[in-house]
Amino acid sequence: MKSLETKSLVLLRHHLKALRLPTIGQEAEKVAQQAAADNADHLTYLLQLCELELLDREKRAAERRLKAARFPTMKTLESFDFTARPSVNKMLVAELARCEYIDKRENVLLVGNPGTGKSHLATALAAEACGRGYKVRFFRATELVTTLIEARDERSFLRLKSQLSKLDLLILDELGYVPASKVGAELLFDVISTAYERTSMIVTSNLPFESWTEVLGSERLTGATLDRLTHRCRIIETKGESYRLRDAKTRTRSREAASAVASSKASQAD
Repeated sequence: MKSLETKSLVLLRHHLKALRLPTIGQEAEKVAQQAAADNADHLTYLLQLCELELLDREKRAAERRLKAARFPTMKTLESFDFTARPSVNKMLVAELARCEYIDKRENVLLVGNPGTGKSHLATALAAEACGRGYKVRFFRATELVTTLIEARDERSFLRLKSQLSKLDLLILDELGYVPASKVGAELLFDVISTAYERTSMIVTSNLPFESWTEVLGSERLTGATLDRLTHRCRIIETKGESYRLRDAKTRTRSREAASAVASSKASQAD
């Protein structure tokens, strides 16, 4: 009997591997033992295995989407310090985390000084979207412009546009740090125009809207870009001192305090 069970288990694992059901293959024996101990029927046993397979499959799919998004660093909403940024509407961010804006093809614009958490929020919201099954891609603005110009020169621009059009959410980070060339600005507008009411975008910028001409060059192009981005969008302002500047000041004060204590001890020793 034991030999028959072993043979059945080997065959079962072989069939499950062929069917690409690895989790069921890994858990079948353990769940069977538990089902026998609980006096569970066959359908309950099968249901438990299918649930485990689905959960693991969803987890692996989410991991693939996170990898495909190409975030420079992972951020979460739980790690964002809302108390340090009272200008950020926490209720609005919680609403955006449900990703209904993606289904409505709406945009999110994050505007504020450098170091105030714009990229953190953008990445965290995009990561939430990955976890909910949406296809996401993260670009720094300069990176996307460079990629677009290279694609145009290599005659692969239409293929790149096609790839971007299949996204559910496109993140454009740090728009405004470096002015785009005339060609770069036009190609960027092309992507934004194509995404309009088809693909949601999250855009972060350190510039107020009236200064976007400094990046895009032409007032006409700037107006057309803002018209498409702001038509159906949520705007979040991140006001306050830069996190990086605040941390630098804290470290400086700590070093000064440590130096003062060391000097005091040295004087007492003398």
